[in-house]
Amino acid sequence: MTAAPDLTLRQVPLASIERADWDRLLALTPAATPFARWTFHRAWWDAYGDAAVEQYLIATDADSDSPRAIVPLMRRSAPESEREAIYFGASYHADYATILGAAADMQGVADGLANVLQRWSETIPGDQAWSALDLRRLRPADPALVALDTSLNRPTSRWPLSRTIEDVCPVVTVPGSDWDEYLAMLHKKHRHEIRRKIRRAAAIGEVSIDVAAPTQDAIDGFIALHNARFGEDGLFPNSQDGERSRYFVHRLAELERAEADSGQLHVGLVRCGERLVFAMLAFDDGHTCYLYNSGMDPAAAEASPGVTGTAAYLKDRMAAGRRRFDYLRGAESYKYQWGAQDEPIERLLVVRSDES
Repeated sequence: MTAAPDLTLRQVPLASIERADWDRLLALTPAATPFARWTFHRAWWDAYGDAAVEQYLIATDADSDSPRAIVPLMRRSAPESEREAIYFGASYHADYATILGAAADMQGVADGLANVLQRWSETIPGDQAWSALDLRRLRPADPALVALDTSLNRPTSRWPLSRTIEDVCPVVTVPGSDWDEYLAMLHKKHRHEIRRKIRRAAAIGEVSIDVAAPTQDAIDGFIALHNARFGEDGLFPNSQDGERSRYFVHRLAELERAEADSGQLHVGLVRCGERLVFAMLAFDDGHTCYLYNSGMDPAAAEASPGVTGTAAYLKDRMAAGRRRFDYLRGAESYKYQWGAQDEPIERLLVVRSDES
C-alpha cells in the first residue's frame, strides 16, 4: 500500500515488530509517554487481546525495510456497535496515544494512513472493513496530531473529520525540590488542609514511603488497598473484567521489571507507623511522574491516607528531581488541591459514509 511519495505502509502483527525497532522509534517520538512503550502494548494485548484485533501499521521507505514509523491501531471485537471502528492500540487503558517515529516523518505517515483507509474502504467487507476512525488521547503539541488533522481533513477527503477536546489531564508543575516552596504555590485553604492532615498522621505514627520496583508483592499490596478503597467500583471487581485488569497490571509489572532500564513503573508504598495506608502505582520517565492509580486503607481514616500518601509520594519524587506530576485523564476535584492545571487531550473522528 503506497502512501506518501517516500513511505509505504503495511499491516503487521505486534509480535512481528522487532523490539529494537520499537525502542529506536520510541526514542525519536516527540510525544512519547510510558503508554507508548512496548511493555504497555504487549501487556495490554496479553490481557485484553481476545476482545480486539490488531491493525498495527509500519512505514518504510524505498531504500530500506527498516521501519520509519509505527502506527498502533486496533479494532475491538465487541460490542457490535464498535466492531468496525478503528482505534489507537491499547488506548482504552492508555491515557496518551501517538504515532511512533520522528516528527519529520509524521506528515508522510499520516498521508499514508489516509491512503490505507481509502484502500480498506474498497475491500470486500470483512477483516479490513471499517465504519469509523476514532483516534483519541492525542496531545495538542504532538506533531502526529497536526499531521493527521492535515491529511484527514483535505478538501479531497471523502469523509468529514471532526476534531474535539476529548478530556483534560491535570498536571502539577513544581519549581524545584523544596517542599515548602511548592506548598506556597497552592491555594491557602488547600495548603493549610494538607499541612494539618500531615501533622495529624505524624502524631499517629511516623510517615514513611518506599518507592519500590513493581514486584509481585508490591503489586498485590497496591491491588489490596485499591480494592479496600473502591471495592466493586474499582479496577478489580469480582468479575471477568476484574481478572483481566489484575492480569494486565501484573503482566505490565513483569515486563517492566525485565527491561534493561529497570522499567518506568513503580509502586509508592506509604506507611503510618508500621501500617500500610496508601499505595501509588505510577510511571516515572525521569522527568514526569504519571500517577496511574492508587489505593488506600479506609480503616485508617484518622491518618488521611489519600492526602498523607500523595504528599509523601510528591515529596519523595521532588527530592529525586521530578518537576512534573501528571494526574492523567479526568477532572476530579482532588487533583486541583495540589495545584494541577488542565492540559487537554484531543480526539480525531472520521465516520465513514460511502454516500459522501
